[in-house]
Amino acid sequence: MKPAPFTYHRARDIDDATRLLSRLTDDGGDPRVLAGGQSLVAMMNYRLARPGHLIDIGRLTTLRGLRTGEDGALHIGALTTHHAVETAPDAVLAPGFTVLRDAMRWVGHLPIRTRGTVGGSLAHADATAEWCLLAVLLDAVIVAQGPAGVRHIEAGDFFHGHYTTALGPDELLTEVVFPRPAPRAALTEFAPRHGDFATVSAAVDLDVAGDGHTVRGGRVALGGVAATPVRVPAAEAVLARGGTAGPELASAVARAAAGAVDPPADAEYRRGLARTLVERAVRQAVAR
Repeated sequence: MKPAPFTYHRARDIDDATRLLSRLTDDGGDPRVLAGGQSLVAMMNYRLARPGHLIDIGRLTTLRGLRTGEDGALHIGALTTHHAVETAPDAVLAPGFTVLRDAMRWVGHLPIRTRGTVGGSLAHADATAEWCLLAVLLDAVIVAQGPAGVRHIEAGDFFHGHYTTALGPDELLTEVVFPRPAPRAALTEFAPRHGDFATVSAAVDLDVAGDGHTVRGGRVALGGVAATPVRVPAAEAVLARGGTAGPELASAVARAAAGAVDPPADAEYRRGLARTLVERAVRQAVAR
């Protein structure tokens, strides 16, 4: 398949990209931003997406890289590739954010990870995408820039539905910020074949006491059970009651998570996957 005809633009900088987005949107041109292209180009080839204009931001080097702020928050530029996170040394990606590095092994295959970008994944907003799930789990903040200035959008408010986000048509996603380390977090998922899109994905972030054995609370998030990645309050309530970090607690959290979700398709199958994956994620988080 070939994409429908479109006009190609190469942005010189962030302001140029947002000006193009604004002008072409006002003109009814249906512009799209091209980053790594690993999702958008495939959709264009199948004509599931037919933008009139492509704005290539691939040369905006200011949107690449990882850095830790003075407050300990991790800032990741929108054009940072999955592979850059996967291979980041501890000096760049602090040990408290190891879950981000480990999660990258679930992202497609190596060629995809070397081209696909963090910002592109978030803007694409697939409900099972690893970055979307991590953003919801860890209360990430998505930074967007447009003609009206810079906006900071909480991850819980960013994802609106299937491939739909809070980004305005003239806004560019520039950065994602993870505000705090998550040393006891883990992500896992199931796909029919390695590298395929996940059927269901699960992630947990545990609050473990200094003794390393007592769980005092935590967060649980699931992908593939709703139109967006979701937190699971029923499972988090089990963690909030506390207990010894072990198989019984992991099983109880998993049962609560599976019982609380209502997938729109293959409900019993996806609930079963959710239960298995949440239990596995809790065990992995405890093992950290």
